Amino acid sequence: MDPKEIDKKRELVATEDIKPILQVLREEDQEAMIAMKSNLADAWHKRQLYRTETEMRLVVLNDGKHPTKAAKYWQVIREQTVMFDNVMNKSFELRKNKITRTKLERKLERLKNSDKQDADLKAMEVAVDLDHNLFERAHIEADVHDRVRELKLWEGIKKEIDDGSFNTKNVNVHQSLSLPKKFQHQLNSLGPNSAQAEVMNSTGVSATTQRLVNEDGTINSFDGKILNPELPTHDNVKLKK
Repeated sequence: MDPKEIDKKRELVATEDIKPILQVLREEDQEAMIAMKSNLADAWHKRQLYRTETEMRLVVLNDGKHPTKAAKYWQVIREQTVMFDNVMNKSFELRKNKITRTKLERKLERLKNSDKQDADLKAMEVAVDLDHNLFERAHIEADVHDRVRELKLWEGIKKEIDDGSFNTKNVNVHQSLSLPKKFQHQLNSLGPNSAQAEVMNSTGVSATTQRLVNEDGTINSFDGKILNPELPTHDNVKLKK
């Protein structure tokens, strides 16, 4: 759907679609809602649903958790795939929403032509369901629109990070260099008020890392053999020959 059409629907929900709300409010509350209508539409349109680019760069890809370019790259992959899964699930919701609306419209038409007892009341209930259905659809469309926005930002950041200095095919390759740095950051952040479990975890992984990981990024197995002697160069670290 065209972004302009999505924006139109988003604004519609916050303006014209307040009519069903007004029907059940006190007069003073109706007047307040009408007076705020344009501001509510503006707030609904520009509200933050998902992360901004600043949050993505400074919070998600922070140097403490992801200290190397490779670590950042693979975190972007994780963020993208989770967001993509959510977009797919939302697309199924939209399809079901459309089917539900068609059912409700047909039901309403039957009730309008029915002479059965209380058919008018049932028709009123269906009319409410139709209003609710429209509101739900606008929310789902806005949700998908913002998820796609974030997906595009992640794609741009991913290309920005990928400078050819690390392996982008196998996530395991970078971890012997990235994780030790992450664990060291965790160890450095410990203080006198740190929980015992946190201290034990940080000191434990740090000690294990120092014992098993070599400076060139290769890892020793528990019986002393090198697990990854053919590990390609990554993150500008030259491996021992």
